[in-house]
Amino acid sequence: MYDVIALGELLVDFTGSGESVQGNPLFEANPGGAPCNVLAMLARLGRTTAFVGKVGNDLFGRLLDGALQEARIGDAGLVLDASAHTTLAFVRNALDGEREFSFYRDPGADELLRAEELPRPVLENTRIFHFGSLSLTREPVRAATRTAVDIARAAGAIVSFDPNLRPALWADPAKAREQMLWGCGVCDILKVAEEELAFLTGCEDVFEGAGALRRDFPKIKLLLITQGKDGSTALWQDLTVSRPTYLQIKAVDTTGAGDTFCGACLHHVLQYGLDGFDGERLAEMLSFANAAASLITAKKGALRSMPEPEAIWRLLAEGPQAGAAG
Repeated sequence: MYDVIALGELLVDFTGSGESVQGNPLFEANPGGAPCNVLAMLARLGRTTAFVGKVGNDLFGRLLDGALQEARIGDAGLVLDASAHTTLAFVRNALDGEREFSFYRDPGADELLRAEELPRPVLENTRIFHFGSLSLTREPVRAATRTAVDIARAAGAIVSFDPNLRPALWADPAKAREQMLWGCGVCDILKVAEEELAFLTGCEDVFEGAGALRRDFPKIKLLLITQGKDGSTALWQDLTVSRPTYLQIKAVDTTGAGDTFCGACLHHVLQYGLDGFDGERLAEMLSFANAAASLITAKKGALRSMPEPEAIWRLLAEGPQAGAAG
């Protein structure tokens, strides 16, 4: 029995790394992809995980397979496809740590995963099944994602969803919203950034948007909202809890911060169960997840940069402080 299985994209994030002596930009090849970043945080916390998805049978695909093994993420559901290239993403970081993406994915191997390639025994033996919206952008991976959700739910798994909006990967914003709302309708846990919440609901106010989502999708038991420098909020039953972030950590790359937060929250769901929260436990979860997400922004990349539990506990002991966030 796995703790968490995730399905979706496994790719290479090429992150800016200075200039060559000739003045040309240099990029570092960082293993990434939101679902696998979530698993990397969970594996760092001692959870048993596995990834379901497809990469190219090429230089980058083999690099990524090795990165999964290094991170102690099971690769029983990883398919290598010689007919397509591994998806690549070039990431430009602004001075404030925010990002601009250029994707090379038309199609990428991750979009070509077929329902018949799904590892059914793996999907039937997990406590939580997690997925994101990038596996909903086109067929055949959209159908494979929906099939995987059905298999995991039928076997009793908790379903977790992260909309993870990347406008450049959708030809039509209306289609993006349609597919993301489908994900909201099948999940028990929804992790959403405040800008994604506004995109889905049309509400600029976080709490108004959260109320709209909960009215439209009563199946969602735990709603997690990341709010950048303003911290995060969790809504569970009739409780709403917010916690600040750790501004003393200078951000150099925000890639994977939301995924790190999500993995840390799923760790607490595994600990307490979806019905075992109260105000104190929600606050504990958010503080832990905020600390983990803050720490990863001090490094470049995501999958190989997850914070150690000891570093998270040290930052928690220090407490949130006013300071110069990068």
